[in-house]
Amino acid sequence: MSFTSLALSEPILRSLSEEGYTKPTPIQSQSIPVVLEGRDLLGAAQTGTGKTAAFAIPILQLLSSETSNSGHHSISGNNVAKGQQAHSNRRRKSDKYIRSLIVTPTRELAIQIEESFKSYGRHTGLTSAVVFGGVNQNSQVTRLKRGVDILIATPGRLLDLMNQGFISLEHIQIFVLDEADRMLDMGFIHDVRKLLAALPSKRQSLFFSATMPPEIVKLSQTILHNPVKVQIRPESPTVDAIQQSLFYVDKGNKKNLLVDVLKDEGITSALVFTRTKHGANKVVKILRGKNIEAEAIHGNKSQSARQQALGNFKEGITRVLVATDIAARGIDVDELQYVINYELPNIPETYVHRIGRTGRAGLDGTAMSFCDAEEKAYLRDIEKLIGKNIPVVAGHDYPLVDHNPPAPEKQQHQQRKFRSNGANNRNGRRVHNRL
Repeated sequence: MSFTSLALSEPILRSLSEEGYTKPTPIQSQSIPVVLEGRDLLGAAQTGTGKTAAFAIPILQLLSSETSNSGHHSISGNNVAKGQQAHSNRRRKSDKYIRSLIVTPTRELAIQIEESFKSYGRHTGLTSAVVFGGVNQNSQVTRLKRGVDILIATPGRLLDLMNQGFISLEHIQIFVLDEADRMLDMGFIHDVRKLLAALPSKRQSLFFSATMPPEIVKLSQTILHNPVKVQIRPESPTVDAIQQSLFYVDKGNKKNLLVDVLKDEGITSALVFTRTKHGANKVVKILRGKNIEAEAIHGNKSQSARQQALGNFKEGITRVLVATDIAARGIDVDELQYVINYELPNIPETYVHRIGRTGRAGLDGTAMSFCDAEEKAYLRDIEKLIGKNIPVVAGHDYPLVDHNPPAPEKQQHQQRKFRSNGANNRNGRRVHNRL
């Protein structure tokens, strides 16, 4: 299948060709026709499979079609025409109304999504803007006053600007909730509900998530009306092209192992994950002390610092980017070689999100994971989720010496309680890291 077979308009096909896109990914080929029909959609696919294009392309097509009869000549099919007619009927005379809203959890991801809309829609004449917190709002307000068709936003800044009267959702035709599972993890559920109350009841809604735990399914039921469900490879959550490996190592030797791994000059770019902001800063300090250029990206960094660090990493100025999970959701680096889990995540789905930063769009990638004795429970959960054991690297210089370190007598009760709570959390209730 090619993009030309999806009844897309000539301006969008031209943009896709300029971007080097020829064949849609599975999530795109299955989602785009549904969205063009005007149907609500529940999309589930692992990270790196092209979910952004799966909603951006049909949104651009629907909004750029003035009427079903005067739409672009390459559009065909009764269902597509009906979907475009529905949106044309709701279109207002003024282009200053926001007609599509995409809500996503992080600044980086919001910026990435707007870049995608600009790339795919460069020949459509549609306008877009992005708003997020952590920066002065003046430039964002100025852009909004000029009028935009498509708004990409993080929940907090969106609600803030709505409360100030700078944003109205009265004319939204298409609403997208992206990365819904991460939205829930970050505690945005109440903000999302406030946004839903402000949206028109008659709208098309698209709901995308990398994972579908019960609480996400429940949330989708409050947003979607008779949706089409598109779920890609639910039984195989990891990308086959990614070469995974596991290093058992004592916690105190992780820093030495990381430096040892990065001595390989063939590793020109590596994204290193830690569980906390403090841990990310600590790893950067260690690497710089060994003359390895590294920068951190996490929630305590200013927006300008985060964008500069990401830009330096993409341009090859910085060899190693150390990130927490929340900050990394919007990282999209072409041909990223390596992902290194300096600390294993306590939520198994997060492992899939992490390693999905490499091996994107069918390219090869490598994911290394460091596991100390206390993280073995996390490892078991991860291997259960992905349905296979991660190959163990033996013979490195910092092997795990004590696989089962005894807890001091005075801490045994507390640690038994912690392990019990951890098991409960892994069985359904999320652990919220302060990232």
